[in-house]
Amino acid sequence: MKRPIEKRFVWLNGEIVPLDQAKINILSPTSQFGANVFEGIRCYWNEENKQLYAFRLREHYQRLKNSIKIFRMEDKYSVEEMQQGLIDVIKANEYKEDIAVRQTVFIDGFGSWMSKGPIGMFIAPVPKPRTASLTKGLRCAVSSWERISEKNLSPRVKVGANYINSRMAQMEALENGYDSAIFMNSQGKISEGPGSCLFIVRDGVLMTPPVTASILESITRETIIKLAREVLNIETIERDIDRTELYICDEAFLCGSAMEIAPVTDVDGYTVKNGEVGEITMKIHKEYLKVVAGKSSEYQKWLTPIYDI
Repeated sequence: MKRPIEKRFVWLNGEIVPLDQAKINILSPTSQFGANVFEGIRCYWNEENKQLYAFRLREHYQRLKNSIKIFRMEDKYSVEEMQQGLIDVIKANEYKEDIAVRQTVFIDGFGSWMSKGPIGMFIAPVPKPRTASLTKGLRCAVSSWERISEKNLSPRVKVGANYINSRMAQMEALENGYDSAIFMNSQGKISEGPGSCLFIVRDGVLMTPPVTASILESITRETIIKLAREVLNIETIERDIDRTELYICDEAFLCGSAMEIAPVTDVDGYTVKNGEVGEITMKIHKEYLKVVAGKSSEYQKWLTPIYDI
């Protein structure tokens, strides 16, 4: 019988414990100031192989290590310890389905917003089905809030506190009747969505803002670029994108580990093409799911099996 999500196990500071027993200090810097760095990792179940695959685990942990370094935290956990903790807690929950895993390194104790430690870590998996098909697009608004940048809070670092910027844009969009938001950066160019990167299609060419446009160095974004170029033979370029290009593009979509690929069919009340999910978007989505679920021999290197077979 499946364990209810409120009774699932999590990994906390080296131990696997029931969720309701996983406690941290309410006065800790992570609780008071959002002093933590994290990764959202997806794992996909392959029914044919009876295997659960973690997607691009090595890249997620490299980015987590980079976040720890830039945020000037104590670097306590090795990549091997991070990976083993993830595998152990997934096995403890006996998950044999698509899941999402939040892996967070945080500053505990009684320090201040400038403390470097003591360091703790939790790993929390939860069932999350893949988006099997794309049938409906998002209505997005270009946000009045500017995306954070290297001048203030680098979007390169996945710090919990950074996501307040995304919260402000997303809440504004929802309050105004939209599904999500799209940021502009300090240079007046399109940046990304709240917790997601952006692609558009114009005249058959796939385009996305460069990593210098105040965006996260997204693993999903980099995966899509590779698949578009190497598998689907779609011309793909990284360049600055103007706001009005969103109004006249042929297709648009947001992407990220959590949302996978989400079509955008309306921006600021402008219908993207004919308001339907585009052909290139659907091709990329299909190929992406094929790869993450272990059905592409060419990209098996991106997969880490969870269960011993």
